[in-house]
Amino acid sequence: MPLDPAEFRAALARFASGVTIITTRDAAGRDLGMTATAFASVSLQPPMILVAIDHAATMAQPLEAAEYFAVHILSDSQEGLSRSFARREALDKFDGQPVSRGSGSVPLLHQALVRMECRVQARYPAGDHTIIVGEVLAITLGEDADPLLYYRGRYRHLTP
Repeated sequence: MPLDPAEFRAALARFASGVTIITTRDAAGRDLGMTATAFASVSLQPPMILVAIDHAATMAQPLEAAEYFAVHILSDSQEGLSRSFARREALDKFDGQPVSRGSGSVPLLHQALVRMECRVQARYPAGDHTIIVGEVLAITLGEDADPLLYYRGRYRHLTP
């Protein structure tokens, strides 16, 4: 008997995850970014992470073609930034955001808990997503704060 997609989604929603913003640059030199929770560590030696991108995401094709990307792990004070980068509209999500340039000239947001610059090592089709494995080239540790969390379809914050 096939698994009910709604039941599967409800089950996955019960796993709390950190919130990230993934950034890259497309072939035309435009800065792109999106909010994502599908992020995990892969390897310590060499340092590698993965992100999973829905084929329907506006950044899917640019990320599948990119050589470099960055992952920004957000703090609990960055819910507004996460919401801004979660929008599907083609508005400039970087407007008003201080940005520097990283490996491959990808946009780097400031004030994240952690920022990782990555070079794509592999891509794997996986159902309605593509898994992108990146070798971490540089890390910037930011403020010492609690992480922004996502649980059961809502942003959450740690409580003491």
